[in-house]
Parts: sequence; C-alpha cells; structure tokens
Amino acid sequence: MSKWDQLADRKTIDKMIEALKKNGIDARFVRNSEEAKRLVLEVIPEGSEVMTMTSTTLETIGLSGEINRKKSKFKPVRDALYAMDRAREAQEMNRLGAAPEYVLGSVHAATEDGHVLIASSTGSQLPAYAYGALKVIWVVGAQKIVKDTAEGLKRIYEHSLPLESERAKKAYGVAGSSVNKILIINKEVQPGRITLILVNEVLGF
Repeated sequence: MSKWDQLADRKTIDKMIEALKKNGIDARFVRNSEEAKRLVLEVIPEGSEVMTMTSTTLETIGLSGEINRKKSKFKPVRDALYAMDRAREAQEMNRLGAAPEYVLGSVHAATEDGHVLIASSTGSQLPAYAYGALKVIWVVGAQKIVKDTAEGLKRIYEHSLPLESERAKKAYGVAGSSVNKILIINKEVQPGRITLILVNEVLGF
C-alpha cells in the first residue's frame, strides 16, 4: 500500500473536521461507505434536482446508481443531459451541469488545516463546486487527508493522476488523463452550502 492509500488516524481526522468547519464547510465523519450512502440519501430532499459528477467513490458506494436509476426519488440532471444533443445544445448542457440544485462528487485531497483540492482534465465539475450549485456534497475516503496544500498537489500528481489515466483509458479509449485545472477551496462563504462526508475507508483516488 502506498502512503497515499493509508487512512488517517482519528486525531488527524478530528483536527481536519474542526478546521473544515472553521472554514465554512460542514464536515461529518462516518465509519463506512454504507453509512455515507445512507447519510447522503437522507440529507437530499425527495424530488430535488441532483447532478452526480464522475467519481470512482460514488460508483464504489452505489450512490451514482441510486441517484440516476429509473424511478429515482430525485430528479437526475444526467437524465436531461443524456436527452440533449451536444452539437446543438452545448451551452444549455453547460448551464445544467454548472448550476444544479445539488451536486455530488468527491475530492482529491483535503488538508489538515481545512482546505480542499479537486483536479480536473476538462473542468466540467468545477463551476458547480466553486459557486454554481445550491448545495455541494462530497464523499471522501479518509486516505485523502494530507498535511497541507503542497502535499495535496503532490498527491494529485503522484497518485490521483496515474490512476485516473488508467480509468480514462478503459472508460473512454483515450491515451490518458491530465491535470489541466485545479480548484482549491480555502473557505466557503455561504453557510451550509458545502458538506464533506469523511468515510473511514479507502475510497476513490
């Protein structure tokens, strides 16, 4: 197991949760992925518009499937996107993805002093996270805790990028992925907008 896959101890977890809360992010700790899934489904009101970003974590714990399934109790944004034509409706598709009512996803690193880092190839998930979505919910494995922003960037390039490149090759038949855009959230100014659910399991990368 690499150092990037080692779960943080509870003292470090508690320190980070306290720091995130001071920075305007509602951080919660759960023991396992089942608890994380249940919590997410409880906090999103039935009938809400929900966008699930591409996320190995969401796929692993079954949230993507639950949100986007037929006869879902939510309104999946992906249903609307799949019904649209990128060649003719690109701007409207961008608007839908950038400003949903709820957005679900994960992050690549969270620092002990309460900052969050998300890397992206296209940047498609970043507008919703940064500002557009009314509510943001991240499900994050406790192995993603790092000391500071510098170590978070190192984790992205040394660990997340190679694994995402392999996933992209299999999923899309491309040569690999790249870190073209990085969002760093130091503080959320809208109280209650962002929730980070920290799971005491190795989830995602």
